[in-house]
Amino acid sequence: MSAQHAGFTRRGWILFAVMAFVWGITYLFIKEAVHSYSPPAVVAGRTLLGGLILLPFALRAGALAAAWKHWPWVLAFGLVEMAGPFLLLSHAETQLPSGLTGLLVSTVPLFAVIIALLRGDRSALAPVRLGGLLVGFAGVAVVVAGPGLFPHEPSSAFAIGEVLLTAVLYAIAPFIIALKLKDVPSLGTITLALFGIGIGYLPAALLTQHDVPTIRATVSLLLLGVVCTALAFVAFFALIREVGPVRAPLFTYVNPVVAIVLGAVVLAEPLTPGLLIGFPIVLIGCWFAATGGRLRPRPSAPDLTTGPVTTVETAQAIVADPARPDTDDRADGHDRPEPEDRS
Repeated sequence: MSAQHAGFTRRGWILFAVMAFVWGITYLFIKEAVHSYSPPAVVAGRTLLGGLILLPFALRAGALAAAWKHWPWVLAFGLVEMAGPFLLLSHAETQLPSGLTGLLVSTVPLFAVIIALLRGDRSALAPVRLGGLLVGFAGVAVVVAGPGLFPHEPSSAFAIGEVLLTAVLYAIAPFIIALKLKDVPSLGTITLALFGIGIGYLPAALLTQHDVPTIRATVSLLLLGVVCTALAFVAFFALIREVGPVRAPLFTYVNPVVAIVLGAVVLAEPLTPGLLIGFPIVLIGCWFAATGGRLRPRPSAPDLTTGPVTTVETAQAIVADPARPDTDDRADGHDRPEPEDRS
C-alpha cells in the first residue's frame, strides 16, 4: 500500500480488474440461475454457500462473537444489503436483460447523494455534484424510455422499479455500518448476515422450487455463491487496503460494461440505441455526483458519497478515526504505529 494511497499500484489495478469483472458477471449468473431456480432459492443458495466459505475465516479471526453482540443491526444490514437486493434482482432478471439490470444498479451513487442531502450533508449541493445527479437521472430516463429497449409492459416496468429499489437499498446499507456497526469486524458482520438471510429464505426456497434445476443453472448458482459473494468480498477488502476506501468502489462504474458485453455475447441480448446513448450519460452523471469531478478526493473530508459504497469494509474505513487521514502516513512509505487500543 502506498504511503498516501496516491494512486493504483500494479496489485491495486489487478484487484480493480478482478472486482470489475466478478461483480459484472453477477447479473449473467443471476439471469442463468433463475431459468430453473426460483428467486428465493437463488438467494438462499447464494448466501448460504457464501457464508459456508467465509465461516472458517471468521471463526479463525474470532469475528463472529463481536458481530453476535450487535445482531439486531447485523440483521438490519443483511436485510438492506442482501435479503432485499438479492431477491429483487433475481426476480427482476426474469423480465429484464442482464445488461440493463447492471446499468440500473450503477445509479447507487446518485441515491447516495440524495441520502446524504437528507442527512444534512450540504456538500452534495455543490454545482458539479448536483449537475452530475441531474445528468445521471437523465441518462436513466434515456435508457428506460429509449427506442428499442423498454418493452412497455407492466411486468417490465415493475422489474425496472425493483432494480432501482435495489440501488436505493445498496445506498442505504453503508449508513447502517457507519452509524451502528463501525466497531464490529467486517468479516463477522458479513458471515453472520449471510447465514441469517440464507436461513431466513430457506423455507421459501423449498416451497417455491418446483422445477428440476438444470446443470447450467446450478453451475451459475454455485458461481454466484463462491465467486460473486464469498470471494468477491475477500478481493474487495484487499482492494480497499491497497488503494484506500475512496478509490476502491470506483470499479462499480465498470460493472455495467461487463454485464452489457456478456449479455450481448452470451445471451444475445440486444444493444439498443437507448442503451448505447443512455449508458455513458449515466456513468458520467454518477461519477460527477459521487466525486464532484475530483480525481483525488480531499483526504481530510471523506464521506459516504465519494463512491457507490455498498459493502461493509468501505463504510467502516470511511468513518474510521478521522484524526488519522491518509496524509498522516510517513513520507518514507512506512505507516505510523497504530494507536493503542482503548477498548
